Amino acid sequence: MKIKKGLVIGKFLPPHKGHNYLIEFGLKNCTELTVVVCHLDGQPIHGEIRATWLREIHPTAKVIVVNDIQKDDDSLAWANYTKEFLGYTPDVVFTSEDYGKTFCHHLKCKHVMVDKARITVPISGTKVRENPLKQWDFIHHCVRAHYAKRVCIIGAESTGTTTLAKELAQYYKTNWVPEYGRIYSEGKLATGEYNWTSDEFEHIAEIQNLTENKLARSCNKILFCDTDSFATHVWHNRYMNFYSDKVKAHSEGRNYDLYIVTLNDIPFVQDGTRDGEHIRNEMHLEFIKQLKKENKHFIIVKGKHWQRFKKAIRHCDKLLA
Repeated sequence: MKIKKGLVIGKFLPPHKGHNYLIEFGLKNCTELTVVVCHLDGQPIHGEIRATWLREIHPTAKVIVVNDIQKDDDSLAWANYTKEFLGYTPDVVFTSEDYGKTFCHHLKCKHVMVDKARITVPISGTKVRENPLKQWDFIHHCVRAHYAKRVCIIGAESTGTTTLAKELAQYYKTNWVPEYGRIYSEGKLATGEYNWTSDEFEHIAEIQNLTENKLARSCNKILFCDTDSFATHVWHNRYMNFYSDKVKAHSEGRNYDLYIVTLNDIPFVQDGTRDGEHIRNEMHLEFIKQLKKENKHFIIVKGKHWQRFKKAIRHCDKLLA
């Protein structure tokens, strides 16, 4: 017969397969499992984000977030606090740590130690934080998306951004994110519609972000993006003659490890959707201006394809080192 109410409590900073093993063990051995995420302001990942990940990984567990009272050595204080925020005393607590025995003594409930020696799953939150790319196999897809190195390739029209994104992804055996704005623009022009609205750029930025977030979950440590919502913000100014705060809002809080700007020093190819060669230099300079304004880390690639590719690889290898 299963124990009724179980508890797992921790920081889960970040959640990893050791935590997953502990939680799944609890779920199999009690009727109702509550997972408590302890949050402290200033931690590298907000408690609510960690809780969201855990709810996705363990949909049958009840996951809550509480403020960390910063009394790691005071099991009695934590026991009283736990009864306070739960509103009851759990029947069992599952841990992989020595504190569990004393904590449960004060709670007056059963303690079950699970894989204390980390033999079943040899990982810890400290190891993941020190080098998440090295511990890639020990973190879930949603957590990988957080730690993946993101490289965004932007540039004026017909300067090789898509080609570079595809080939870098192939080289690193990972994903690349297509430019949704191009797909949208082609569909729009096919109907003979040439007028643009700010709402359309907001839509493009939103879908670009969603697509990127999805593909980041299954990437191989690094993700290559053929444009982003920041670039959409710049293109809005090109077509609408002003910068939109609403469009820019879609890029706020999104961080990229590197921007690669493709120089307009290769032949222009008109595919029926592009403005023309005459604006390429203007757009290139505007991208550089805005990247500097936002203090974004970027490099410029130029010359023949192999020269661009070689320089990009050199910088991407540094990100993965």
